[in-house]
Parts: sequence; structure tokens; C-alpha cells
Amino acid sequence: MSEQAGSPTNAYTVPSVSIATARTGASSKANELGMRTMQERAYAKRGEQYLLIKSPPASGKSRALMFIALDKLHNQGLQQAIVVVPERSIGGSFADEPLSQYGFYWDWQVAPQWNLCNAPGVDEPRVAKSKVDAVRKFLEGSDKALVCTHATFRFAVEELGVQAFDNRLIAIDEFHHVSSNPDNKLGSQLGAFIARDKVHLVAMTGSYFRGDSEAVLGPADEAKFETVTYTYYEQLNGYQWLKSLDIGYFFYTGPYVNAITKVLDPSLKTIVHIPNVNARESLKDKQREVDEIMHGLGEWKGVDPATGFHLVQAHDGRTLKVADLVDDSDPAKRSKVLTALKDPAQKDNRDHVDVIIALGMAKEGFDWIWCEHALTIGYRSSLTEIVQIIGRATRDAKGKERSRFTNLIAEPAAEQSAVAEAVNDMLKAISASLLMEQVLAPRYEFTPKNTGPKEGFDYGEEGYKEDGHNIGVNKDTGQIHVEINGLATPQSPEATRICKEDLNEVVTSFLQDKTVLERGLFDKENTLPEELTQLRMGKIVRERYPELTEADQEAIRQHAIAAMNITQQAKLEIAKIDASGGVSQGNTALLDGVRKFVNVRHLDIDLIDRINPFEAAYAVLAKSMDEKSLRQVQTSIAAKKANIPEEYARELARRALQFKLERGRLPDINSADAWEREMAEGVAALARYRAQAKAAQGGNVNG
Repeated sequence: MSEQAGSPTNAYTVPSVSIATARTGASSKANELGMRTMQERAYAKRGEQYLLIKSPPASGKSRALMFIALDKLHNQGLQQAIVVVPERSIGGSFADEPLSQYGFYWDWQVAPQWNLCNAPGVDEPRVAKSKVDAVRKFLEGSDKALVCTHATFRFAVEELGVQAFDNRLIAIDEFHHVSSNPDNKLGSQLGAFIARDKVHLVAMTGSYFRGDSEAVLGPADEAKFETVTYTYYEQLNGYQWLKSLDIGYFFYTGPYVNAITKVLDPSLKTIVHIPNVNARESLKDKQREVDEIMHGLGEWKGVDPATGFHLVQAHDGRTLKVADLVDDSDPAKRSKVLTALKDPAQKDNRDHVDVIIALGMAKEGFDWIWCEHALTIGYRSSLTEIVQIIGRATRDAKGKERSRFTNLIAEPAAEQSAVAEAVNDMLKAISASLLMEQVLAPRYEFTPKNTGPKEGFDYGEEGYKEDGHNIGVNKDTGQIHVEINGLATPQSPEATRICKEDLNEVVTSFLQDKTVLERGLFDKENTLPEELTQLRMGKIVRERYPELTEADQEAIRQHAIAAMNITQQAKLEIAKIDASGGVSQGNTALLDGVRKFVNVRHLDIDLIDRINPFEAAYAVLAKSMDEKSLRQVQTSIAAKKANIPEEYARELARRALQFKLERGRLPDINSADAWEREMAEGVAALARYRAQAKAAQGGNVNG
């Protein structure tokens, strides 16, 4: 991971994070059954009743499901397989596949009448009856596979009942659309299927974040799922062509159409997502925005009658083909453009189209392998949506060596009336960038110091050293084993699983906490790192996993903070190595940064807790953002800090109790250590709150 300067939209640019890959080709190599690495890993778990596959866009989840479903139908006694997708356009991913040609035992076949995504009519209750009737006929028949949308499936379950689906496989694509929220009907229905326990479920997601801030399933249901995880790091490392992926957010002032040309490179195959008409960045005239973007690309020369693509002569003389997916005034016109984009004969033609301009389309399930740049205007409230958009640019394609995601964000300016809103957008963009860094990093395996070497890990030229600072790398999986002094070890199987599988989701919750971001980035002078690493992260873990013991909650907290802080500190070290003319090249860059960090600071959990997780992000921001704007944001956030709230005082008192257990005394309010003073102030504040409550209660009794 390193930092690359991007093209400025004005004088201030935030460099992008860049991951360089090893290009091993492993992602596209198939075994004797025609399975790529991720598919082979998922197929090995084909006997599980409940299976969750977490894997990036373009890693082959659709085909992985076909392999698993066919085995369940032929070898495990299931009657039928029903594939459920969020929107009709994704149904094409589950069309017939002649898998036996590549070495598998059977072919995947869906009869035309059972791919309901191709059937006419929209997924609304008043016109869904025919599709529900089709599901009923399918369940009564002998055909083996059906594909429908989430909406059709919901209506069918409502009408037919969960029992109608007994002994079937239900496979849910883009699982992050589901939520355990009672208002999410599909989530409630899944709970009913699990309670009845008479179907097999395969859930697939390219998001890594369950329904963003809301869990998809309750903890008890989720524990029943066996998880197969294939990371972005493994996916990108195993590509044949793509060398690096850059992620950057760039500030602009004034209307975005004036700034966009500074980051919109006509030589790159690009998807531009313009803001929703209700967004602050929108000019409230989506067609004018499309016209201005095209004008920035060059001179309009007309429309290709065969494809509906706009023809724009670029400043270098080339004719660019631009697909407009924003204009919905003429359904026939839009349909022509969509058909041209999906033309199978053009799939391998790099020059078929150059730029796609979209609003709500061209996100998940949109497969344009040549896309080199995903350019998004305005923040997206959903981290899942950002991951999906980035996924459009991470396909591997011949000759495509670099791809990038750019988020264009309005800079908070002194004359803006809605400074708070602008700050909010900026925080969300930074949050998404930090989270993607975490997702793109290799998975860590943390253990306490001196637990011994792990099998399959390389500990460098000198090997594993007793009482040394050991860092091992598994070259096959890209995992990094880091020993940390004083690290708490999870006790239960569930806490162990979370530390291995779900740390990114814990970090997601942390990065979605607005107070955490505000304090960590813009109120560093008044915020102790421990407030973020111990109190805020501790609270998040407790609320996320209330069923676990305090010891397990603390272990998860420590592992999550270690994962985030080590990645961020490694980024700072990489920047130093690059600045000094050192060599942090290729896919070893992050590892070089981790090793450098370890050499400089002994890895100790107390020390890691004393690092502000936003230190590296602030260093980038301070170099890139207008100093006056930065100071204005800092002032507005510092002014919001009030007296210690009761909930926060309670958190401090909990930490003070832990301090007493370890040191044999309570924290001293006069200590030279700022964190010890903060804990002591929390204990005093909690005592005041309790005294006030008692007095109020007494007053009520007397009254």
C-alpha cells in the first residue's frame, strides 16, 4: 500500500491509497473440475446446510453457486435450487453454463420459463401474481433450477408459506441487501426458514459489510452459517493483468461540473456516477450535468444509430463513445443503449464504449471488464455501495494494468451556510477510504508474544526468534502473522471466529461512528487516543456482541484496534520509505511498512491503544486540504465538546476498574499520565451523576 498523487481538482488533492499486486495469475487458473481458487474453496464446503460466501466482485461467485447447487441436487438429495437476485439485470449471471466442457460432472441449466428475471412485468405486488404463480408451478414440477428477484421471492413466500420450499436450496445473491430489521421482509422470512430448518441456504455477498450498519441475521442464526471468505487481497494478487488499484477522494469548490474534467481522463475507460438529484452536490438538472460532462470530454458529434452511444470528438482528435444511462425520458432509447452495452459479441472488444455516465445504474452485477476508472461525485451513504462501485473497476482484462476509484467531494468553504453538512460528507468519504484500505490489506493473524511459529508462515531470513519481534507471511494466502505483547486471546469458538473472520466488520462499525471520526481527525488536541481505542471501540464491540463474555469482548476489541492501527502505521512508514527514496515496491509494500513499524516500536497492546487510529489519515488531510477550511472544521468540532456525558463517564469508570485490578489502585486525578487523569475524572463524574439521581429520587419521594 502506498500513496500516489492524483490529478488535482483544485490546488488541494488527497493522494490515493494504492495496492500493488503480485500478478500470480492464480485467480484465473482453473483446477481439473474447471474451478478457480475461490470456487474450489467454496465447493469444499458444499455439504454445509447454511453457507455464507464473502468474496469480491468478479471472483466468480455465480459459478461457485452453480457447482454447489448441482452437487446438492445430484448428491445430497435436494429437490430443486432457487436463485434469488436483487434486480432483474443480475439474473443473466445465472444463465446456462456448459460446466462439463471444463471438467465438471454436470451442466448448469435453467429452462427459459424458469428464469423469471427475463419475464415481462415489474416486481410490484399488483403485477407480481403471475410470477408467484410461476414459482408455484415450478415447485410442483420436476425441473431443477429457477432464478427470480428478491421481490418475487418475497411475494412467493408470503403467499405459499415457508413450508412450500422444504428440501430445496435457496441461494441469495448480493446478501447485503437483506437485514434483520423487522421492516426487511426477506430478512424475517430467512429467520423463519432457519427456524423451520428444512431448506439449505447459500448466501453470497461481495460487500464484506452485512447490510452496512445493520446485521443481516441475528447472532444465533448467523452462528449456524459456515463462512467461506476470499479476500480482495487474494483476488487482486491472483490476477494476470491488473497491477494496482488506486483509491482517492478529491476536494473541489464551486459546481462539480467545473472540476470534473481535472480528474476525468478521456484516455481511461470510465464509469461516472453523478449525484442523486436530492444530493447537495447535484445541480438539480441531471441531463444538464450529463451534457456538461460530455462537453468537458470534447465536441459532440451526434449519436450512433446502432448503439445509441453519443459520439464525442476528444481534444486529441479521437472519437469517444459515451453511453448515457441517466436519460430516462425515452424508454426505447435507454433500452437500446443497455442492449448495446450487454451485447455478448462485444464483451472482448475494448473499444466498444469509452465512457458510461450513470446515476443509479451500472453498480452491482454490471460487468464491463475494461473499466479502468470509477469516478463518483458526492459521498455515498452506504459503504456497501462504494465497494460495489469500486468493484466495477477491479475486473482483470488483457492489457489493463492499473485501475482507480475517485470520489469527488465538495470542500467545506467559509462562505458555505451548510458547513456541518459538508463536513459530514467529507467524514463519510474519509471513512470509506479508510475502510477500503482495511479491506485491501492482507488478513492479520494476531497472537500473544512467544506463542511459536505458525505453519505455512515465512519469518524472514533469520526465521522465528524466541523473545523477538516476529512477523510471518503466508505467501499462499497473503496472511500476516503478528505477535503482540499483552494481547488478550479469545476464549470461545465464536469470539475466535470473529477475530479470524469479522474484524473488518467491527472496524466498519467504528468508522461509521461520527463522533469517533470527528474526535480522531479534527479534535486531536483534546482527544486522547484511548478514548477512541478503548472506550469507543469497547462500546461498539459490547453492543455488537452482547452475548459474549467481557473477556471475549476485550479480546475482539484489541484484535480490531490492532488490525486498524497496524495498517495505518504501516501506511505512515511506507510514506517515509518512499519519501527517503527507499524501496517499498510491489506487493511487499504493506509488509515493509509493518516490519518498519515493528522495528521502531515494540508491539505491545498498551502501546497500540495509545495510537490515534486516524493519525495517518490526518497526515494526508493536512497536506491536501486548504488550511483555512481545515482550521474552520477543527474549530466547529472542538466547540461541540461538552462535559463528560453520563454514558461516557460509565465507560471511563469501567476502564478505571480494570486499571485497579491490574495496578492495585484507582487512577489518580493528579497523575502525569493524561489517560489515567481522564479515567479518574470519569469516576468522579459518574459519582456526581449518581448523587444527582439519588437527590432527584429523594425529591420525588418527598414531593
